[in-house]
Amino acid sequence: MVLFHTFVLEMKTITQKIASLLMACIVLLSTMSFTIDMHYCGDILVDTSVFTAAETCGMELQESSKECSVSKKNCCSDTQIVFEGQDELKNSFDSLATEQQLFISSFVYTYLNLFEGLEGNVIPFKDYSPPLLVKDIQKLDGVYLI
Repeated sequence: MVLFHTFVLEMKTITQKIASLLMACIVLLSTMSFTIDMHYCGDILVDTSVFTAAETCGMELQESSKECSVSKKNCCSDTQIVFEGQDELKNSFDSLATEQQLFISSFVYTYLNLFEGLEGNVIPFKDYSPPLLVKDIQKLDGVYLI
């Protein structure tokens, strides 16, 4: 029995550590901003980069020469996908609706008072003596414990 109790306590602490690590990762990912850069040459994806600029295919260097008087349309294109993180994590209590404020305040009040214990062990029949047994009730009713 003691071994089971220690196993349950260990599982509880492991579960709490996993939950806190998961919540920390969620907060980190929700506040982090990043950009995905993609470089296309025509319809072909040449390079993808997450935190830095994507490498080009070198077609821009050929275009910069001014020997040719005919201007060609650039076949290369760059695309960026921006993921904006959350800037403000603290929500104001005043921005909630009245029903939400009422629910949160009543939930916190009942949760805090849930673990409020009694000062001592209250025994309501402490001052009363048990009734006197005149006859053996089990023998009269025919109840025999095996």
